[in-house]
Amino acid sequence: MAKSYSALGGWFEYLNADCDYLTWSQYLLNRIKSAGSYSSGLDIGCGNGYFTRALNKAGYKVDGIDVSESMLSVARQKAAKEGVRCEFLCGDITKLKVCRKVDFCTAVNDCINYVPKDKLKTAFARVYAATNANGAFFFDISSQNKIRNIIGENLFGEDGEDISYLWFNKQTKDGVQMDLTLFIKQADGRYERREETHIQYAHSEEEIISALREAGFARVECEGHLGCEKSERIQFAAFKK
Repeated sequence: MAKSYSALGGWFEYLNADCDYLTWSQYLLNRIKSAGSYSSGLDIGCGNGYFTRALNKAGYKVDGIDVSESMLSVARQKAAKEGVRCEFLCGDITKLKVCRKVDFCTAVNDCINYVPKDKLKTAFARVYAATNANGAFFFDISSQNKIRNIIGENLFGEDGEDISYLWFNKQTKDGVQMDLTLFIKQADGRYERREETHIQYAHSEEEIISALREAGFARVECEGHLGCEKSERIQFAAFKK
C-alpha cells in the first residue's frame, strides 16, 4: 500500500463534496471572528486548500501546510484558478516550524486523527510555538464513537464516472487502519488501479484537552460539529490566554 494521499490527494475535495464545505467554512469563520481580532493564520493539514481559500477570501492572510505533495499540487491549482494568493508548503504538524508567528492555526477535517497518541503533546506544542501571544488553535477530530462504531470494521465504496473506490477498515488498538483501492479514469478512457493505507487514531475528548494544556494552552472550548452533539465530530478551540 502507498503512502496516504499519494493517489487520493488529488481527488479529496471532490470526494468530500457531501461534507457541505460552505456551511462548515462559515461555522469556522464565525468561530474565529468571535474569538478575537486576528489577521493571520496557518491552515494545517490543508489538503486541497478549500478552507485556506475560504479564510483568505474572508480577509485573513492564511497559508496552507500539508504532508501530501499530491494534495498541495491541487491546492495550488485551485487557489490560482480562484485568484487566491497564498503559499502552500509541505510539512508535518509534529515538526512544525514557522518563520513568522501567526494569530491562529486551523486543522480541519480529521488532521489531528492522523497524529499518534504519543505525539499529541508534541504537535500541540508546535502549534503553540507558532502562534502569537494571544494566539488560538481551531480544529476538529472524528470522535471515538465514529472511529470505533461508524467506521469500525465496515466497508465503504463509491462508483463514479471518473473515480471509483473501495474502502476497507480494520480496527487497531488505538484506532483504525483504512485500506483504499482506487480506480482512476485516465485520458485514454482506461482506469488505473491505485492503493494506499491510512491510519487514524481514536482520541478521546479528555486526551485532547490534557495534551493541549500540557502544551501550554490556558483555555480550551469544545462542542459538536457545527455546534451540534459530539457524536461523530468534536470541534475544539484552544487559546494561549
